[in-house]
Amino acid sequence: MNAATVSELDRYDYDLPKHLVAQAPLPSRSDARLMVVNRKHGRISHHHIRDLPDLLQSGDSLVVNDTRVLPARLVGYRQSTQGRWEGLFLGVESTGAWRILCKARGKLAPGETIQLVDRLARDDLQLRLVAKSDAGMWLVRPLADGPILETLERIGRVPLPKYIRKGEMIGADRERYQTVFAKEAGSAAAPTAGLHFTPELIGRLKNATIDVAKITLHVGLGTFRPIRATKLDSHQMHSEWGRIDGATAERLSAVRKAGGRIVAVGTTSVRVLETAAADGVLRPWAGLTELFIRPPYRFKAVDCLMTNFHLPRTTLLVLASTFGGDELIRRAYQEAIAHEYRFYSYGDAMLIV
Repeated sequence: MNAATVSELDRYDYDLPKHLVAQAPLPSRSDARLMVVNRKHGRISHHHIRDLPDLLQSGDSLVVNDTRVLPARLVGYRQSTQGRWEGLFLGVESTGAWRILCKARGKLAPGETIQLVDRLARDDLQLRLVAKSDAGMWLVRPLADGPILETLERIGRVPLPKYIRKGEMIGADRERYQTVFAKEAGSAAAPTAGLHFTPELIGRLKNATIDVAKITLHVGLGTFRPIRATKLDSHQMHSEWGRIDGATAERLSAVRKAGGRIVAVGTTSVRVLETAAADGVLRPWAGLTELFIRPPYRFKAVDCLMTNFHLPRTTLLVLASTFGGDELIRRAYQEAIAHEYRFYSYGDAMLIV
């Protein structure tokens, strides 16, 4: 990151050598590197994810996101032209119509039929284009009935970010682009900080009397989009659906009262916790959040943050910098690049304490 600022957004920019963008996960999830960033002392140290039981304190609670990534990327062709078509499933209307983003060569028109193909390139379900919104999203109707999740599991692809193999999945991604906590289907992308955990590591954490609590936030595509506005307060934050139940909120409040820390695993966990604690008290909550954490935000529920390294000029990097402090996080990113950490979804992580 360049310390000389020209505009507000330049504080959240940096140059990354292309070879540091991780294209595949490590064979063992917990072998990823973990940079520990200490806010109180301004110190940076280097470890591995597997060291977490020794780096955290007895009585702490890790908060993980149990969302499950949908195989939401759809591939097919336009029946009228046989031209390639690609889409991303976003959700379902109460009418049964699907909300999708899609692209094809040439202009798509309402009434067109799209032939979807499965992962072996065999014809499967057909879609009828209904209408396009001003935001570029299409409403489409499937031309056959069937449970949506079963349909996506049959024909959908893992929606990898374009910086990983140009978005093209391989078979291993179906398992590795899910966390071991994944349960509640609904995300368009993985909560990547959670990708580092294994059942064995979770067992070691619990043996060290470090709690693991679960919340849900369905990750939307807006999470990864660069901020286009010149000022942070001009950015229109995307909304995402999340939930924390009463038992979990009560459990986490008890952790703090006993002197333990709430350690959010990922920015998605932060958004749920801070939304649920908007008035200063952590409460059960469910709904859409548009919380944009930026300076001078004061955190109400999160004491530590474990997070991957984020794309420049994104709300994720702004959140991490707000939590850790601009100068310290800028230095941490410079050190990560110098030590050749692996960046982004399949990359390494940092723990800000």
